[in-house]
Amino acid sequence: MIKVSDIAKNKVVELMTEDGYNATTDYVRVGVKSGGCSGLSYDLKFDKAQEEGDKVFEDNGVKIIVDKKSFLYLIGTTLEYSGGLNGTGFVFNNPNASRTCGCGESFSL
Repeated sequence: MIKVSDIAKNKVVELMTEDGYNATTDYVRVGVKSGGCSGLSYDLKFDKAQEEGDKVFEDNGVKIIVDKKSFLYLIGTTLEYSGGLNGTGFVFNNPNASRTCGCGESFSL
C-alpha cells in the first residue's frame, strides 16, 4: 500500500488537471528504476490505463498504480509534497530505504 498526504493529494489533483488528466478516473504511476547516486530512483508520472501485472491502490482520493517489480521497494511508502526552502517537489517517505541521497530522489535498500 502507498499512502498520499493531504498536501500531495492537492498537488497531484492540480498537476493532473493542468496536464489534461482527470484525477477521479486517471492514475498516478509510481515506480522504481536503476540510477541516482544511491542506486535506485523514484519515477512518478500520470497514466490513463493500467498494464498487466500492475498493483492498484487508492488513498486519500488518489488512484495509484505500481508495476509488480517496483511494488516490493515501495510497500509502506507515503507520497508527500514539499514546497520549502530545500526544494519543491514530491517526496517519497520510504521505510524500506536504508540510505537516501541528499536530494531525496534516490535510495538504496
